[in-house]
Parts: sequence; structure tokens; C-alpha cells
Amino acid sequence: MSTVLVEAWAAHIMYVYKRHTLYECNKNVYSFSKLQEYPQRHSDTTGFAMSHTKDSVSCNVKAIRIAKGFSQKELAERVGIGRQAVYDMESGRYVPNTAVALRLAKELECAVEDLFQMEDSARIHSVTLAEDVNSPGTRLSVVRINNRLVAYPQDGRWLLSEGFHSADGILGKAGSNIRMLQDEDQFEKRILLLGCDPAFSVLNAHVTRHGKGAELLCRFASSSKALEGLQTGHAHLAAAHLHNKGQAESNLEFAKTVLKNSSALVVAFSLFEEGLMLSPGNPHGIASVADLVNPGVRFVNRSPGAAIRALFDDQLNKFDIPTEQVKGYNKTVSSHLEGAQMVAFGLVDAALGLRAVAASYRLDFVPIQFVRCDLIIRREFVDLPAVQILLDVLQTKALRQDLATLPGYESSATGKIIGKF
Repeated sequence: MSTVLVEAWAAHIMYVYKRHTLYECNKNVYSFSKLQEYPQRHSDTTGFAMSHTKDSVSCNVKAIRIAKGFSQKELAERVGIGRQAVYDMESGRYVPNTAVALRLAKELECAVEDLFQMEDSARIHSVTLAEDVNSPGTRLSVVRINNRLVAYPQDGRWLLSEGFHSADGILGKAGSNIRMLQDEDQFEKRILLLGCDPAFSVLNAHVTRHGKGAELLCRFASSSKALEGLQTGHAHLAAAHLHNKGQAESNLEFAKTVLKNSSALVVAFSLFEEGLMLSPGNPHGIASVADLVNPGVRFVNRSPGAAIRALFDDQLNKFDIPTEQVKGYNKTVSSHLEGAQMVAFGLVDAALGLRAVAASYRLDFVPIQFVRCDLIIRREFVDLPAVQILLDVLQTKALRQDLATLPGYESSATGKIIGKF
């Protein structure tokens, strides 16, 4: 038999094999009804629409493609398919056939199973989204609160936000369903704290070192937002650091107001010094809040609801200074760290913050007042194993000594019961 006939016969055999494989795959897994939608976009050997598959298939092509540095067009050219096919795969509307999947895996240097996975319906859970999250594929951290799963996006508002962290689940297309990546058993000793004391990272480390499996998640929130989250059942604990006026315990009274008819325990965590973070060398000679009205001084405020902003407003009233005389009063940042960064980058001359934060950025600092940060725990959560571990940690000498080493921090009140209601 001539070489030409051999090659022709081999090509025919390959064609019959591909058509047979395509038919069998379609018959057993995918729906015939969608085939007519794709011939003009993709060849009939490319694959099938996902919307009528018997089992749901999750696609990781986009994440792996981006990690490899390929555009959709580049990947399509390497694999020998149209860019639209890549787009439809990544948007969840289309699954390729075996040959295309194998070529994708080869070009992306991974296994086919890394690109496409059958979703286990048992790992799809309904959750309460504590914040406005509507983008499918969003990585989430999850806690269990009163037999309900509550999820927050993995973004820069976690107090331990350097680098990336393992996600507990991925937001689905339904908007309130997530695909779990972790076993739910791990949530039994996990608690969530909302607040803005940077020293919560220290508390987290000591809870972890305690060695009994407890896990403390710390998410940034102003004092008012933290208590609102506690009231709505989106957290186990909240932190507040309002300054006292007279004999009343401001954190305690504020918690009573926000939590309404709920019962709670209020425990002291830290004492820290709040004030003005200033450009290195204090070139404008700022000695108090009153100097912020001097010509050329640029200031950035904290967002409404922040406890330190309330302290600042009281200082303005004390010096009888109208807010419009402070250049930048209505310009805000959402955290101590953001304010410090703006000063460090020379965008402003002064910002509200903590002495410890100013020191970490090598900024000058003018103190205003020492303020106590308290933890507010709803009564129904006090007996949770992780909360009990946290309360034990607050009584340890190691934590108190650690806090006391931070500039502008004191730990003399750490662990003290401020009140119950």
C-alpha cells in the first residue's frame, strides 16, 4: 500500500473515531438541544453548551490562563479554537470536548481536572452575605453564627490582610449560594470580631498560640459599623473605642443603644493613645487641633461613624473651631493605616490615628487622648468554646506584656469586665 493511501486511510479512521466519540459524549453527558446554537460560533467538534448539562461543571480556565499570562486571543490561537469559545468557557456557558480540553491542558501546563471539575451539589450552601457582594466567583470567608452561615468577601478590610488567604467558599451565580472549599466542621471553633484596633492581630496570634483549635477572624469596621454588624447577627463580637464624657462608660452606653433588647458582656481589650499623625519633622509646627486652621495645612478626616472622628469633633468644639476652617475636614479615609499612608506619601500634612500607627510609618505625633477599646460579646455567644478561649487569653500575662510593647498602648485594663446588660 502506497504512503498516500496509508495517510488517507489513517485520516479517515481518525475522522470516524472523532465523530463516534463526539456522538457518544453528547448522548451520555450533554443535551442535543443546544447543538444548534453553536455551529456558527464554534465548529461542531468543539464542545457543548453548559446550561443543559446533567451535572454542573466548574471552569477554572480563566484563573489559570491569567496566571500563565495569556490573553483569550493568545490561548485560542495556541489551542486552535476561536476567541469566542474561550470567552464562553470562562463565562460558564460552554464545555469543550475531550480533544480541546487536552490541548488546553497542554498549553496551560496543567491537568484537565485542574481546568474542569464536576461540582458536588452537596457542597453548595445557602449563606447570608453580610456585605453587598454580587460578583460570581468572589472568594469568601465564612463563619457560623446561630446555626447560620455568614460570609464576607476576602478583601483588604481583613486586619491580617498581607498576601492572600485561603478561601472558605466561592460565590455562585445565584448571588446567595456558595460552593464550599472547606469542611464545615472547621467553623465550630471559629469566631468573627468586627472592629478597628490594629492590635487585634496580636490578639489573633495569642488565640492561635493557645493551642485549642480556636480561630479568631478580625474584620475592619468602625465602632458604629461593628456594633451594627453584631446587632444584625453578622458577627460574634464587636469592638468600640468611644472616648468617655464624664462618669459614663461611653462604649457600654453606646452598645446598649445599638443592641437594643439584646444582652451582652463588655470586656476591656486595650488602652491606646489617639491623636494627630503628622509629616516627619512636623514642618508646620502643629501642636494641637487648633493649629489645623493654619495656612497651608492639609488634613484628612476619618469617615462618619468612626470613634476617633467623634473625638476630633469634640476637640473642634472645645476650641470653638468651625469645621469649614479645617482644610480637608470633608476629605476622609476609612482607617488609621490609610490616613498614615496619605501623610507618609506627602498627600496631606495631618491625619487622625494612633501613636502606634504613626510610629510604624515614622511619622510625628501629637496626642489628644487615651481611649479604651472594649469587646462587646452578645450573651448567647459567651459560652462558645472559641469565645471562652478568647476570654482566657485576655487574662494572660503574655498578651498584656505584648500589648504594652506597642507605642502608645497600655494593658492595665485588659480582661477587665466593664459591664453587663
